[in-house]
Formats: sequence, C-alpha cells, structure tokens
Amino acid sequence: MTKILSFLNRSIKYTLVTLLGVAISWSAMAVLPMAAIAQNHLETLYTTSLPALPNSSTTEVPQKSSIDSRQRNSSFVTAAVNRVGPAVVRIDTERTITRNVDPFFDDPFFRRFFGDEFSRGRGPQQGLMRGQGSGFIIDKNGVILTNAHVVDQADKVTVTLKDGRTFAGKVQGVDEVTDLAVVKIDAVGKFLPVAPLGDSSTVQVGDWAIAVGNPLGLDNTVTLGIVSTLKRPSVEVGVPDKRLDFIQTDAAINPGNSGGPLLNGSGEVIGINTAIRAGAMGIGFAIPIDKAKQISTQLAQGKTVAHPYIGIQMVTLTPQLAKENNNDPNSPLTVPEISGVLVMGILPNTPAAQSGLRRGDVIVEIDGQPVNNATVLQNIVEGSRIGQTLELTIQRGNQTQKLGIRTAQLQS
Repeated sequence: MTKILSFLNRSIKYTLVTLLGVAISWSAMAVLPMAAIAQNHLETLYTTSLPALPNSSTTEVPQKSSIDSRQRNSSFVTAAVNRVGPAVVRIDTERTITRNVDPFFDDPFFRRFFGDEFSRGRGPQQGLMRGQGSGFIIDKNGVILTNAHVVDQADKVTVTLKDGRTFAGKVQGVDEVTDLAVVKIDAVGKFLPVAPLGDSSTVQVGDWAIAVGNPLGLDNTVTLGIVSTLKRPSVEVGVPDKRLDFIQTDAAINPGNSGGPLLNGSGEVIGINTAIRAGAMGIGFAIPIDKAKQISTQLAQGKTVAHPYIGIQMVTLTPQLAKENNNDPNSPLTVPEISGVLVMGILPNTPAAQSGLRRGDVIVEIDGQPVNNATVLQNIVEGSRIGQTLELTIQRGNQTQKLGIRTAQLQS
C-alpha cells in the first residue's frame, strides 16, 4: 500500500512539473493525502529523488516597469484626459451688485416707532457676488473658451490652470444667444497646454462622452457617459432664448462644469458643457464644438455675432393640434387645420410688427422652402443675413398670402 501511494505521489508531482514547468510546493498540493499517511512515509516522499530543475537562483525573471504597469491598467479615458486635462481651467468670477434698501424702513408706521434716525443713511447697499465655472485653452496665446453665463457682467476674472498657475482673465467677447464667451490671459513667454478640437458633425449617438471640469468646486473632475442624442433643440431643453441644437449626454454635468469640454474617446473636444435640466438625472447638454469654431474668432476680436430675427412668438402646428384647438369653445382663435408654424404673438417694434404679420397666421413657407415646425423656421432666419428680405407664405383663415419681412439684429 505504501509503495502504491509513493508511486502515485511521484507520478502526480512529475506530471505537475512537466505541465507547468515550475516547481510547486508539494505540501500545498498534497495536504489531504498526507493527512492519512504515516510520518515515515512522508519522509520517504520528501526525499524521493526528482529530475533536476533549473536553478531559480540563477534564472533572471524580467520585471515590468512601473510605466508598463500603468499602461496595462490605463483606459482610453485616461489617455483622453491626459491629452486634454492640462488645458482645462477653473474660472473664478467676482461681480459687484447693488441692493436697494428694504422699503419697510421707509414705512411711516415703522418710522413712527423707531424714529427717522434708524432709517437715515440706509441707501443702496453694495455686495460681492462670486461665481465659478470651467473653460479650456484653445490657443497657445491664451485664448480660452467658456460659457457666456460663467463670465457675463463679471468685474474680475481669475483663471487657474491644472498645474496651479493663476492668471488674470479678460473677457474678450460674449454671445448670450449661443451662451459662448472668450476669455484671454496674458501668458507671453510661458508655455500653455492647448486642447485639441474635434469635429462635432461626425459624432454619433452611442459614442463615448467624457466631461471634464470643476463641478461644485471640485477641481479636475472627470465623468464618463455616452452621447444620448444629437441636435436637441434649445426649446426642448428649456432655454427658448438660445439658438442651439445641443449634444445630449448622460455623463454627469453639475454646476461648475459649465464651460468645460466634452471629449470623445480620442481626447478631442466635441462640445462645451453648458446645461442640466432641473429635476432630471443623467441628462446633460453640451454646445457642439463646430458652433464655437464659427464664432470664437469674432468673440476673441470683441466683435458682435450676427443673429438675424423677425420678432415673433411661435409654436409648431399640426392638423391634429389645430383641430383640438378649434373644437375647444374657449379657444381665443380659430386656426387653419394644416401643418406649419402658428404665430402666437408679435413683438412690438420688430420686423414682424412692420410687415403686417398677425397673431393667428400660419407660416407655411419661407423663400419657397416648406416650413413644418418652429425649429426649421428659426434655423432659416438664423442662416439669413442682417437686413435680408424674406418672403413668407402664410395661411390667414381661408386665404393664402405672401408677405415680405426684413430681418434685423437680435439684441441681448
């Protein structure tokens, strides 16, 4: 019996050495069998001669460097952030605001009991409002792209780089309609990292989206998600005063992320983080970088960006909506049951007011191009020139009419 066990153990050990090519602790492999074998048998097994193995003390095992280890544990997100991260900046702003004295102090009843001395000298009070956002360097000369709402009306702008360097920033230009702004820092003779700009026209739903910024004062924060949808109209996002088609993403965007870059998987900027929808989780919006490319040079030069407008309040009209409206006895007007853009109101002192356009008109064409929703109409007007006359085809009751309307510059 002892010889059989000895033979089996040697056979197993030879097999392990042959298959693995290394010496394996015999005690670790034979804990359970050894428990039933006498001590003299153990000594016999351990002293059994085996084929010679290479001397491990003379065999050099190559050690991977710490760099190789980091590369092995890295991801495409790490590579993307390493490429762009140094160019992402924190923007701190200060603005002096004036508050009027509470009218309560001028109330005769209050003054009767507390006297005039208490309210005397209580003029307008000044205070300091601080804000914070993000941005990224797009030019080695110190040009920084951010959101307009981050720096608008700021008296003081301070830019802090990832490496800790701090610069005074100057707001070169602001465009509230697109919520874009350019800030300039004076870094003559100093190296500045620059973020590589991508092409937002090539972005597809499902692509990786990496948001970088300083949310809630937490510097150099990175979040990961995907592109949820493209060309989300600003009206649907809840900012009807903007003229944008957003990139929607589920990458976390929080207050303070505004102005920071949205990256693709290659570490290129495809958007500028700008908004989150109140009450929604996992829904953020970014301005396509191609839009910023169009106007950043103008903003850097302090020029006004052209935004033609005609001055109407409008909604998309469908036959079904029109029918529901007309069947409502409390509806203030009856509208044609067609597809188009319903004029809900005419703003005073605007091109629309001077053209003869009326509330209740349905715009169906502009310069011969069919218009079946409000977004299409807005894009046509935005793509026109200041002072250009557009020919509108409208349905007014049972009549079809044509009106000429001359665009003007939209004022902030």
